Amino acid sequence: MVAIMIKMENIETDIVIIGAGAAGLMCASIIGEDKNVYVLEHNKTPGKKILISGGGRCNFTNIHSSFDDFVSSNPHFFKSALSSYSPHDFVELVEKYKIPYFEKKLGQLFCKNSAKDVLYALVSECEKAGVNFRYCEKDLKVSYYDGFFLIQNDHVLIKAPNLVIATGGLSIPSIGASDIGYRIAKQFGHKIIATRPALVPFKDDHFEGLSGISAIVEIKTGRYSIKEDILITHRGLSGPAVLKASLHWNSGDKVIINWLPELDLEKLIYANKKQNIVTLLSHHLPKRLAQHFGAKLGTALDTSKKDIESLIEQVTRFEFIPQGTEGLKKAEVTVGGVDTSKISSKTMESNLSPGLYFIGEVLDVTGQLGGHNFQWAWASGKAAGKALK
Repeated sequence: MVAIMIKMENIETDIVIIGAGAAGLMCASIIGEDKNVYVLEHNKTPGKKILISGGGRCNFTNIHSSFDDFVSSNPHFFKSALSSYSPHDFVELVEKYKIPYFEKKLGQLFCKNSAKDVLYALVSECEKAGVNFRYCEKDLKVSYYDGFFLIQNDHVLIKAPNLVIATGGLSIPSIGASDIGYRIAKQFGHKIIATRPALVPFKDDHFEGLSGISAIVEIKTGRYSIKEDILITHRGLSGPAVLKASLHWNSGDKVIINWLPELDLEKLIYANKKQNIVTLLSHHLPKRLAQHFGAKLGTALDTSKKDIESLIEQVTRFEFIPQGTEGLKKAEVTVGGVDTSKISSKTMESNLSPGLYFIGEVLDVTGQLGGHNFQWAWASGKAAGKALK
């Protein structure tokens, strides 16, 4: 049997970026032609998450994005980068490439045609800057020696004084999400803030058999409150209201839902004493949901005050503890990540290891549903790219 020797490829460059997602592409495109940049991606193509976002139309930013739309254990960290690169700055790139877009609601901007348009713009900017792309680069290991980061696997060794980690979080493992970014961070002395899935549906069985029903509700969890659409699924509860609430929810926390946030239900019932309660509720809630809440009651006239009060409580202050979430498979983002206390908020460079940068979702910064996470990717990528120019 003849052993096959695989020759190790050796490359020396100025900057290596691990991850060809939103943050990595933005960073690479900003650095410019004066530096030799390599972007390493473990997938066969770039921007997998960009392509599936927004139902394939990429909710690429939110024109109303503000600091209040982000969570982090270090709540001031993200302000510098976000202030330096606004949603309007990214819109300029979109318009430069003549990409048709529209505002869906609440400031959310989407491509009219396809998320491929945004990916094309980012890759084109990288190509103009002479960025080198290497795909299917798996099982990368990182070390540091004599002023250089050594990035290698079984067939390539790349040596560079600067390394950018743009590997994202753990959400949606089906497109290749992994913990490589966290492992590299820990290797160089950084702490990891506990991670969990977010922008994710709740698992719950209180509304079993009512799958497909939607309504506008108010949801509260802790100090957070949001009025938006909810969707009952065969696994529990989803829709924008639930996904947004999940960003602020921790296992064991109570969730309170007001199914009729615009109405004074008690006043409505006593003003219509002769009407069947289910019929009355059906004017304001989907019929099956009205039946769920009021099927055991008769008219307001022959229903006890105690039962009416109980109904009002169930409809306007439905309180429960979710059985959990649908996990990382369904989560749009990962809360937690690399602790930002040892990262420069202006450049995204490590204070522990000069030349090492962290950008995007791998950091302990998470945006709310509606384009804010992309805005963080663009802003953090821009901050690191500008510092590396």
